[in-house]
Amino acid sequence: MIERLVPPAVAVVSTRRDLTGIELFEEEELSVARAVEKRRREFITSRACARLALQRLGTGPAAIPSREHGEPLWPDGVVGSITHTRGYGACAVAKAADVLTIGIDAERHEPLPPGVLEHVAFGRERATAAEQDAQVCLDRLLFSAKEAVYKAWFPATNRWLGFEDVELDIDVAGAAFRARLLVPRPVMRGIRLTELRGRWCVEDGIVATAVVVAR
Repeated sequence: MIERLVPPAVAVVSTRRDLTGIELFEEEELSVARAVEKRRREFITSRACARLALQRLGTGPAAIPSREHGEPLWPDGVVGSITHTRGYGACAVAKAADVLTIGIDAERHEPLPPGVLEHVAFGRERATAAEQDAQVCLDRLLFSAKEAVYKAWFPATNRWLGFEDVELDIDVAGAAFRARLLVPRPVMRGIRLTELRGRWCVEDGIVATAVVVAR
């Protein structure tokens, strides 16, 4: 799914099942030393996808531990993003010389639980999320898109970005979205960002979103 949402410079590996047949590097083991079994399976699966994605990128195997806030720590010269939900996991990586930052997200394609939308959508976003569409759960799509935006934002800025700090426009017909930043615009490697753009798709019970900022 996510393979269709990113440019050729991005290598993606995805899976519909747990991939637990790899051995973790010592640094990675430390990231899940106290994790419950479900979290450990997700972590190992994501690192298995990352190993293959890095291989496609022409980069050798490397440890990808989790940083303080849970985000992956990529090898020098690589940017990437990981997502995992029930029934789907993926990793997307690219060379930092080609791409500034990547954010991907996947969610079960079903309505958000009661009470969640109020913390995710604001202003006209709530009207968008309330629209009826037979093919797309717009509230879940909005949530996933904001997650992808955050995953692209945080590694590049090391700053928190709340749901309320982004105003999202969803293009249903074009399977795309635009995120306008409502906070001071960051400068990413000499480029000042005012908005982030992404793409989305729905397939086999999963909604997937991706944001790629190319150089």
